[in-house]
Amino acid sequence: MEMTKVGKMANLLKKLAQYCDTGFALAIHIRYTRPSLLFQTYDQAWNDYYSENGLMLSDPVVRWGLQNTGYVLWDDLMDDDDAGVLAKAKSFGLNNGVTYATGPISSRTISGFTRNGPPFSKEELDAMNAIVDEVHELTQGIENFSEEEINALREIDLSEY
Repeated sequence: MEMTKVGKMANLLKKLAQYCDTGFALAIHIRYTRPSLLFQTYDQAWNDYYSENGLMLSDPVVRWGLQNTGYVLWDDLMDDDDAGVLAKAKSFGLNNGVTYATGPISSRTISGFTRNGPPFSKEELDAMNAIVDEVHELTQGIENFSEEEINALREIDLSEY
């Protein structure tokens, strides 16, 4: 991997952030339930609450993304949310959520997009999904990247997004 991939990844994440005023999460090349890379721009209070309460284990968004490819609106998963994860996310300002999953089950990439404005249009969803597809392709073979390359990707500064 060349360092230009880090720049390309940063640009892709910046493009994605432009659609998501309340943040996004991007779990890249999940293997054995663990992402090779994870980027999150949600409010830190939500990230902390989510982690401290172990919500990943009962999150219908994660479950859907591990079982499906394509996209789903979070509102369409409410009936599968016995733990109330999605309602809690809304209470933290994560509205109009959408999840997009791509790649084989052995190396799945799952993203979550949110914003305060109106629901995402079909054109916006298509554009965001294409960005995630590009990220997934850009990081193909990530298990063979050097530690230096992985660290450079992990150090992409998302604070301005």
